[in-house]
Amino acid sequence: MDMDRAQLADFLRRSRERLRPQEVGLSAGPRRRTPGLRREEVSQLAGMSADYYMRLEQARSPQPSPQILAALARALRLTDDERDHLYLLSGHRPPTGRLAHDHVSPGLLHLLDQLTETPAHITNDLGDLLARNHMADALLGCLCSVREQDRNFIWRWFTDPSMRRAFHPDERDALSRGHVADLRASYARRGGDEPSTRLVGRLRGASEEFAGLWDLHEVAVRRSSRMRLAHSAVGPIDLHCETLLSPAEDQRLIIFTPAPGTSAIDHLSLLRVLGHDHFVPATPARR
Repeated sequence: MDMDRAQLADFLRRSRERLRPQEVGLSAGPRRRTPGLRREEVSQLAGMSADYYMRLEQARSPQPSPQILAALARALRLTDDERDHLYLLSGHRPPTGRLAHDHVSPGLLHLLDQLTETPAHITNDLGDLLARNHMADALLGCLCSVREQDRNFIWRWFTDPSMRRAFHPDERDALSRGHVADLRASYARRGGDEPSTRLVGRLRGASEEFAGLWDLHEVAVRRSSRMRLAHSAVGPIDLHCETLLSPAEDQRLIIFTPAPGTSAIDHLSLLRVLGHDHFVPATPARR
């Protein structure tokens, strides 16, 4: 990304001028003639030299590092949106938001509660199932009897042969690569934290296929796809999978909608009538 020195300088100056000394624990003093903070005060709060900060405001500095930007964001009391703007003007990708981990995002959970006639579930970015509606149970099978540590779709895809049976053999290799590429993106975004490192280690130890695909270092975040399930009660169902991401991209609401021009609408209607308590469909879930 290119650095926009002129816009960065303008944003820093205006952010400095909007901030009152009292808001950062400084005394205004009787001789203050400029609005907001002085340049020297910002540099002191950010832990950098006054000369370097002055060059930033004069649009003649080298590209600041992410560490410098984080310090400036704290010193200037920027909101998350303003911080992200600061990073973008400086030619850096903004840091990810605060991870929700296993606490389901209230916004995604509210949307899930409204989807009473459409299969949908919420996973985290590692593939752990966090929440699911009744239609998803009817479509994909209830996971209530599966151990909590095994409610991960990627783990089950590479370790449980029954997860693949509903997909045509010609599609399985592409699905495997898609799972691994998506996990690779999440692993990097999380900085190789303990949960992602543990999952990758378990998978490498349990599946030679996964280990080989992981070593290819392919990366692709899965946001939408098409899938065909061979449901044990209603037959084949062609579906679109649309994914809504949380702000930090660590939780996903995945919605399964009928593919146009297919009989999927009728099959989903039949599922609503039957309900998941009447049968156990032998189908896997695809993220």
